[in-house]
Amino acid sequence: MAAQQLLLNVDNVSRVFGGLKAVSDVNMQIQDGELVGLIGPNGAGKTTLFNLLTGVYEPSGGKIHLSGESVGGLRPYQITKRGAARTFQNIRLFGDMTVLENVMVAYHMHARHSLFTSIFRLPGHFKGEAEMREKAVEFLKIFNLDGKKDEIAKNLPYGEQRRLEIARALAARPKLLLLDEPAAGMNPQETVDLMNLIRWIRDEFKITILLIEHDMGLVMGVCERIYVLDHGQIIASGTPEEIRTNPHVIEAYLGQEV
Repeated sequence: MAAQQLLLNVDNVSRVFGGLKAVSDVNMQIQDGELVGLIGPNGAGKTTLFNLLTGVYEPSGGKIHLSGESVGGLRPYQITKRGAARTFQNIRLFGDMTVLENVMVAYHMHARHSLFTSIFRLPGHFKGEAEMREKAVEFLKIFNLDGKKDEIAKNLPYGEQRRLEIARALAARPKLLLLDEPAAGMNPQETVDLMNLIRWIRDEFKITILLIEHDMGLVMGVCERIYVLDHGQIIASGTPEEIRTNPHVIEAYLGQEV
């Protein structure tokens, strides 16, 4: 078996808001193909760290490398083009667009036809749009959403909106998929289905996944390694079993077993 390659390297990354250090000297290394969790109490800085990794915020200090390339300080679309795509804690679909259009938006990032052909409505534009539409429909079939391709996205049930958001992120062809609380608002059966979907996505698309999640059953059931963040700092990392029995982690969760 070939040695895994380092995909994401977070080196002493910090983010300061005013005088508050929301993220402080975080170090994180994720290998190609891993499925890694990021957990911690509310306010620990998890979403802030995701925002740093995806260009929403610029680091106040430290370095972020994706596939060996520095991405700290790049704009979100630039980081997406370099191979990192994400979902959000609060679903951010284009609510008034159709299910199909939401996925096609992601495909446009890798469109082969030029802006020139689009502006002047040349044959290359229509050929490119037809190809993207066909690919988007095939992609929706994977997530059992092709039958709803013409529905307005905001009219989908909650669980299907979550699946659509993940599908849209994957359509950007990322090396690294970042999932921000994908099980939020789901019932137990939906959470089990999501756990199976996440594992399937990693294996089927051969990509790396980093997820924030409060549902410890999902995290412990699907992640191979886990980082624990508290007050903006990494306080532990290891396998699910190591994290489950770590006294610092138990203390951070107010004495509750994770």
